[in-house]
Amino acid sequence: MALPQHIQIKSTQQILSIAILGVLALLYTPLLLHWLGGWLHKTISIEHEYFSHGIIGLPFAAYLSWLNRKQWQRLPDSTHPVGAFLLLIGGVFYLSGIADWVNLSLPIILTGLCLWFKGVAGLRLQGFPLVLIFLATPTFVPYLLVPYTLPLQSFIAGTAGFILNQIGMQVTVDEINIYVGGRIVEVAPYCAGLKMLFTTLYVSLMLLYWTGALVSRRISVWFMCIAVAISVTANIIRNTFLSYFHGTGNEAAFKWLHDSWGGDLYSACMLLLLVPLLNWMNNNFLAYPENAEPIEEQN
Repeated sequence: MALPQHIQIKSTQQILSIAILGVLALLYTPLLLHWLGGWLHKTISIEHEYFSHGIIGLPFAAYLSWLNRKQWQRLPDSTHPVGAFLLLIGGVFYLSGIADWVNLSLPIILTGLCLWFKGVAGLRLQGFPLVLIFLATPTFVPYLLVPYTLPLQSFIAGTAGFILNQIGMQVTVDEINIYVGGRIVEVAPYCAGLKMLFTTLYVSLMLLYWTGALVSRRISVWFMCIAVAISVTANIIRNTFLSYFHGTGNEAAFKWLHDSWGGDLYSACMLLLLVPLLNWMNNNFLAYPENAEPIEEQN
């Protein structure tokens, strides 16, 4: 006895979806494990380490896609020609063997699949998970930003030197170098807080989406600006401690905060501050509609 046509079509679609997921798993599981191992053990390149927020971002993106699965299934099949183009580009990038191109092939292919199977509606549905995946994909962007971090490095060095002077230490600051007790601490480009800033913006975006505050432009802009200020301030405090530890000969504390898990703990504590901040903004800002006009009192 033959099955109804709609059941056969649904069964074929399920088999095709499973096959595609299987191919993607075979292609990208080694790559994802390479990222994860490099981020956890700091064995990945310095530039790619800036994207360690992917440890929490990629699972969150997968979770959001899973939540959207029923809506995805209800969308009508609609093939967009750009999807085929992106799949071709993603395949070329993957086969190129160039590390950054291979990395970028993942979000490109996933975007192409959304457009190929469900068109613009599918891309819109999975848009935020795709953004999270793209922003967690290691690329050469931090390398391009390094030449422009000198003003930030000088600002951090000057502020850290000023703080140490206030507590009675003899400190001299020369551009990006801090001299403490005959020892020198350099605020190098990769110590300018870009990694912490990247992570802060990424986590802020996740929090805005999860709480639903992303729909409010006012809350989103203010929250992002305050998050950046917190990140820069936290990095200045961290560099001040590093200078103090190195200048006083406390190398164990210096290595703990600079190279070991102390830096990760410090960053995690800073990120936790974003949660009550966003809750406070949601409770206070959402009480007043963004486009509301003031109500005049009537006598």
